[in-house]
Amino acid sequence: MSQTRQASYGLPAGVGAIAVGSFEMTSATRFDWHRHPMHQLAWAASGVLAVSVGASTWVLPPPRALWIPAGIVHAVEASRPATMRSVYVRKRGCEIGWTEPTVVAATPLVRELLGLLAGAGASKRARGHAERLLLELLQPLATTPVALDMPGDPRARRVAEALLADPADARTLAQLGRIAGASGRTLARLFLAETGAPFGQWRTHLRMRAALEHLAAGTPVAVVAERVGYAGASAFVAAFRRQLGVAPGAYFAGC
Repeated sequence: MSQTRQASYGLPAGVGAIAVGSFEMTSATRFDWHRHPMHQLAWAASGVLAVSVGASTWVLPPPRALWIPAGIVHAVEASRPATMRSVYVRKRGCEIGWTEPTVVAATPLVRELLGLLAGAGASKRARGHAERLLLELLQPLATTPVALDMPGDPRARRVAEALLADPADARTLAQLGRIAGASGRTLARLFLAETGAPFGQWRTHLRMRAALEHLAAGTPVAVVAERVGYAGASAFVAAFRRQLGVAPGAYFAGC
């Protein structure tokens, strides 16, 4: 069962425009829904993070980070052990004007600057230079988040939770109805009404979200395809391309 912790971070007194906090996340750790009065850059120094805003989720391996504007309600989780490094930036004087969560490249230089800012040895002048350079280096990457609304009705919710536990489950909606106490037709109506997507599309989104976490962890495409319910790598790659616009091998490229 997932551990759930409410994240509450402040900007320490006496620092400049930026503070950096590190958080060790065990398997299935979750920082539940929260917001910050300052901007945040969420980055996995090791492992993989999944950051959710509403129904959308961004999966972040170390080459990527997510800029979260101040006031945006979000949650962060890790399905495997990870080290989360969070950069907090005061709104005042910040020239970054992104109003929506934005994926950026965590280049080697960006990572070095994060390490310097996380330490205590840099002078005030060095920190100031590093802060300004870090913000100048943040470059947006074209990334499509995966949207996955969960149904509220307890019958549809039982089906959704079963598929979350095993994305490769190939049972039809009528067959899944046996665990929910509802007909396939009723469940189809509930999924469309409560998630805004037909059941087949909803299940595809769920599989893509699971696939992204496996891919970000370096799992081979053929293995990922099997784990998320596709008959083979080619069928999975075709579905991935339809949903996210690029092949799995290109999704995390260019970082």
